[in-house]
Amino acid sequence: MHHRKVHLLLLPALALVVASAWFPLTVGNPQATLLNLGCSQYNATPAAAFLAALNSTFAHLRANLSAGGSGGFATAAEPRAAAPAFAMAQCRPYVSGSDCVACFDAAAARLRAACGAANGGRAILDGCMLRYESAAFFDQATLPGNTQICNGSAVPGGGFADAARALVGDLAAAVPRAPGLAAAAASGGVYAAAQCVETVGEGGCAQCLKVAVGNIDGCPPNSDGRAVDAGCFMRYSNKPFFPANATVDLAVYLRSGDILGATELQGPTSFYYHDLKAATNNFSEKSKLGEGGFGDVYKGLLKNGKTVAVKKLIVMETSRAKADFESEVKLISNVHHRNLVRLLGCSRKGSEFLLVYEYMANGSLDKFLFGERRGTLNWRQRFNIIVGMARGLAYLHQEFHVCIIHRDIKSSNVLLDDDFQPKIADFGLARLLPDDHSHLSTKFAGTLGYTAPEYAIHGQLSEKVDTYSFGVVVLEILSGRKSNDTRLEPETQYLLEWAWRLYESDNLIGLVDQSLDPEEYRPEEVKRIMEIALVCTQSAVAARPMMSEVVVLLLTRNDPELQPTRPTFIDATSRVRGETSTSSSSSASKATVSISQFSAR
Repeated sequence: MHHRKVHLLLLPALALVVASAWFPLTVGNPQATLLNLGCSQYNATPAAAFLAALNSTFAHLRANLSAGGSGGFATAAEPRAAAPAFAMAQCRPYVSGSDCVACFDAAAARLRAACGAANGGRAILDGCMLRYESAAFFDQATLPGNTQICNGSAVPGGGFADAARALVGDLAAAVPRAPGLAAAAASGGVYAAAQCVETVGEGGCAQCLKVAVGNIDGCPPNSDGRAVDAGCFMRYSNKPFFPANATVDLAVYLRSGDILGATELQGPTSFYYHDLKAATNNFSEKSKLGEGGFGDVYKGLLKNGKTVAVKKLIVMETSRAKADFESEVKLISNVHHRNLVRLLGCSRKGSEFLLVYEYMANGSLDKFLFGERRGTLNWRQRFNIIVGMARGLAYLHQEFHVCIIHRDIKSSNVLLDDDFQPKIADFGLARLLPDDHSHLSTKFAGTLGYTAPEYAIHGQLSEKVDTYSFGVVVLEILSGRKSNDTRLEPETQYLLEWAWRLYESDNLIGLVDQSLDPEEYRPEEVKRIMEIALVCTQSAVAARPMMSEVVVLLLTRNDPELQPTRPTFIDATSRVRGETSTSSSSSASKATVSISQFSAR
């Protein structure tokens, strides 16, 4: 029996170690061939508490799979444990119930033997997959390290290769619409199947399978090929690997149009205005959660006992404005991602619109960085917040069916749920404001410390505006400091400017929040994330990475050394900072004038 290289999928815990070599396990027919095995390089702490929580989640997964009512898919979590653990298992739809459990046992044995107390691990077998992490991950679709696994000898003639590529293409188009996000089919002497993790949803499934098709495309004319990823699995072969009665008619799901096209958007729930008025105690000051450029936010208790956040907006009363508003709200209500605050519904009365959002009990990130709860976030929580923000923005920019640019990323617009997972708020609202909405200038001026210079000065809008703001917030998270703190000396008042000086003097670690326990982080890891933040804030728009690229940078360790260039930003007095002295005065004047003009748009 020959051995072959094990390809590793990257995990959110930053790094992997190579696990044991490949060899098949068989119990009945669980298809327990190990395809991919990876473990985080970092151990969970305290290890004993984490292993206890992990054993509990594995036991719950096995019980659910054994019960037979889960459809071969199960998740389990111990979020309140001293060291939280989250786990997920999924069997292929054509694997029997008993073989599903046998495959799970094989995967669990592999992970326990290879990973020890590592805080993350994943085993992908032909018949199932098993993954665990120290933080929730259930909606992750595609991650760096997705790969192909090509086996078998070449099938002579070009017919097989063409038929294989055609069938996996049809599967990629059909499976996001198929029940259970899975399907198997046979055509032209090719047998193929594709499956997505149920929690990634239709959009995540389509994205993951698109990557899988690109990977598996390199396998034909080999007789067997697979593509593996965090949220999906694809395989083809010249021999059947599933029962004949497991196939489905793909034509049923191959309808035209984008799977997330506007024709399929579901509208937000309509609330009665008087119900929301009652829920917020007539929008009383006592119920107010905060004030923002887009409107005041109130805590509301609905009749069904659900707590929500209600945002009041004033919109022009013209029929065109109302129609545009309702269209945009419908769009935003279809944005579903674990790192974005969910819009639950809306209500309208005259020129007053109410938006109803899920309620975040922990409030906004700024309170934990430099507010009343300052110093309570540990290193791992801060890192998870940074990665979650990046994922949420990557979804808005590239994964949703239209590109949504937030325009106002700042720490007060990042909310934290009960598990301190970040959720970005107010996305899409900039598109809702009418052209002559006067309070836009207040919102804009209030966040100049976060705003990309090309947007502040020239009104040039692109996804890279959010990338820039994200970089500033990352520096705030790592330093525990505001982007602009007037209480400090001029040379350290502006965080981005100070960070660049520390970078030039090779002392970036001097930026780290003193409230962080030095035992919780490695200096080189923190320094790299600071460098990623500086890469995001570079003056040249083209030099800034896309947010999907930022996610990759955050989750990998051995990339080439980052070499950010000097940033530029607009300070609280509308003065351009970070440019050469010869250009500062003219740019400052232009910034002051242009900001005024831009605010009136």
